[in-house]
Amino acid sequence: MNESTLRRALLVIAILGLALGVGVWRAGFGSLVADTIWTIATLPVVVALAISILRDFWIGRFGVDAIALVSMSAALLLGQSLAAVVVAIMYAGGTVLEDFARGRAERNLKALTDRSPRVAHRTSTLGTETICVEDVAVGDELLVRAGELLPVDGILLDASASLDESAVTGEPLPERRSAGDALRSGTLNNGEAFSMRASALAEQSTYAAIVRMVAAAQTAKSPFIRMADRFALFLLPATLLVSGTAWYISGDPIRALAVLVVATPCPLILAAPVAFIGGVSRAARAGILMKGGVALEALAQVRTAIFDKTGTLTIGGAELIEIEAAPGRDADHLLQLLASLEQASHHVLADSIVRAARGRKLMLSHPCNVREYRGAGLKGRVGNMSIAAGSRALVLADKPLPGWAKSGERRYQNDPVLRVFVALDGRLAGIFTFGDALRVDARDALSNLRSAGIARVVMLTGDDGVAAKRISALLSLDAVVADALPAQKVAAVEAEKALAPTMMVGDGINDAPALAAATVGIAMGARGATASSEAADVIVLTDRLHPVADAVRIAQRTRAIALQSIIAGLALSAVAMGAAVMGQITPVAGALLQEGIDVAVILNALRTLGDGRVGRA
Repeated sequence: MNESTLRRALLVIAILGLALGVGVWRAGFGSLVADTIWTIATLPVVVALAISILRDFWIGRFGVDAIALVSMSAALLLGQSLAAVVVAIMYAGGTVLEDFARGRAERNLKALTDRSPRVAHRTSTLGTETICVEDVAVGDELLVRAGELLPVDGILLDASASLDESAVTGEPLPERRSAGDALRSGTLNNGEAFSMRASALAEQSTYAAIVRMVAAAQTAKSPFIRMADRFALFLLPATLLVSGTAWYISGDPIRALAVLVVATPCPLILAAPVAFIGGVSRAARAGILMKGGVALEALAQVRTAIFDKTGTLTIGGAELIEIEAAPGRDADHLLQLLASLEQASHHVLADSIVRAARGRKLMLSHPCNVREYRGAGLKGRVGNMSIAAGSRALVLADKPLPGWAKSGERRYQNDPVLRVFVALDGRLAGIFTFGDALRVDARDALSNLRSAGIARVVMLTGDDGVAAKRISALLSLDAVVADALPAQKVAAVEAEKALAPTMMVGDGINDAPALAAATVGIAMGARGATASSEAADVIVLTDRLHPVADAVRIAQRTRAIALQSIIAGLALSAVAMGAAVMGQITPVAGALLQEGIDVAVILNALRTLGDGRVGRA
């Protein structure tokens, strides 16, 4: 039986004991039988709480739970078993709510390890053999087939290769590599099969390092300490002093017990968990998954926001930027023909092209005789027209660019874009330019974060400086860090975190270490890599940035209500303690009064379910 199940069992035992004892007493069996039942129902809670306090004390923690232990134990010793079982229900109920509110989603490395390369194809004079990736040695010549992950870091031996590096660098567009270029493990062969030479062992390669960094950063996180424990060193001695004073003045130990019962810090035990449940539920309605009260409390105190570029501040895909049409050609007609052809393609751009055509309400035709050249483009027929679309080398071969196309080629020469050349019946008819575009709600999201108290906003990207500058020019940022590999992203996050509580927002596997290293990691989980969601504390379930600002506001409001509930609950308990000192409250009445205070605290804490100042997503 795990600890959470044990706590639920203790609550059930206490409630059943109270009900059974009341039933026996009302049935006329006498108070002795009822007292025995209430005592038996209270003892398991007392024993479990004593063990928990000793265990926490052994590791250097000390909480207000000790007051509940003292009050229950004193009630049993003084023959006030009804008061004892009511306190037991208050305490056990609080711990069950706390478990539920702070239940943390399991963060394991399953998504990362499942994607890790497992086999490699080693070539030699004897042929090609498939081996475990752990058996690859530096210097081995490896064959990487179409659609396979690169097993280790290495050097490209063939003339060229087309790679999808998005899982490692975050760059959404395929990269063309030439002979002698360095290759990273974990990237995907997006073209034809090629040969490479291993330059590192599997455990020393890029992807394995990402897995290790996520594990290390997660292990380094501090555990969440209940808000109540911060007051423990003051509350326990203060309560014992007041209780002892009441006993000394009155000479009545029952009066001292009444003080202990009303001082039982259930507002402290209950307020934060109930408020956090409401805050987490409110966040879920806004399309935000928070992994428990730990993430929520930390997010409420964040003052610096770091954003990945690709897939976070930008759409993360190849969007149509411009169509250059040859003289006499219509841009929409070219797009209609290209999209019709691309319906038969599995290339990363195919969906973007078809989506762009349908966005313009263009009717697409069925292509025929389609032949795809992996990593280069495709050829086929649409209607009675022959079409070639893809790289300049595929479409034009060695032919020079016509005059109308030269200005565009110069304009995009150094930009991180993908150019698709389209020829109709052997003549260049148009050039389509695709690139990563800023999210529509990016500016508003950053503005809302500023108004929520975020003082510093940083963009952190693995892309080059040109791509980073193009996006940063459109936003109000305090700093930009470009050309950052996963290890450098972690270092940048650690540097910011040393100055102020910091959240990191990202979407790719390459962001996972930085997400885990931040005070709070927020993953754009609608279509990102699963590993980033595993490493994050908060997951945005919709493909928009606006919920990030909502998450901060929800967290701030929830924490404020939790503190308000604690302060109000303690104030009411202090008034009740004063009444108990004066002998105006019996232990049972004190326990029931404390239950009333608990209800008031819970009702206030449940306000976190409301919208407050949070804008609708």
